[in-house]
Amino acid sequence: MKKIKLDIVGLSYSQTQSGAYALVLGEVSGRRRLPIIIGAFEAQAIAIEIEKMTPSRPLTHDLFKSFAQAYHITVQEIIIYNLVDGIFYSKLMCFDGKRTVEIDARTSDAIAIAVRFDCPIYTYEFILSTAGIVIEGNDFVYLENINDAPEEKIVSPAGGYNSLSVDELKTRLQEALAEESYEKAAKIRDELNKRKAS
Repeated sequence: MKKIKLDIVGLSYSQTQSGAYALVLGEVSGRRRLPIIIGAFEAQAIAIEIEKMTPSRPLTHDLFKSFAQAYHITVQEIIIYNLVDGIFYSKLMCFDGKRTVEIDARTSDAIAIAVRFDCPIYTYEFILSTAGIVIEGNDFVYLENINDAPEEKIVSPAGGYNSLSVDELKTRLQEALAEESYEKAAKIRDELNKRKAS
């Protein structure tokens, strides 16, 4: 299967889910975005490394990097390889100089490790076509075969959206995307998809 390279394009505090953050990955050579809801600890670990801050004591992901380096292990790439029941599955591709080993990981942890090893993040087409949001010009457009999608988990549809019409939902979606409120956009997308399926 052909791998699609992703970059981190946003990380913001969740306004609807206490203690959670929205991590947005973007297709490097395309217009699709993959929003994933992650925990506060993992968001902090990613942000600290992106901002090149140095904590007073090593965080768990820093410890992992130090341990790996002490034994001459590098993380070559991260692959978000599956999406089942709204949960992303990821793996670290590690190399010790002789062999490559795949290690299963939560997506948020895998990305926190990826930024520390400065290694690429990949996914597959079926994941982007299932859970991605497409940007056309300044607008986001749904992919045709989006399912009830994801988080690590992507949040389930908000109760407040089920009373809105499809046209109102589409308008709210455009507003959320214009504000770069990706988590809100993901919730509205999920509500629209739920209606398509029924």
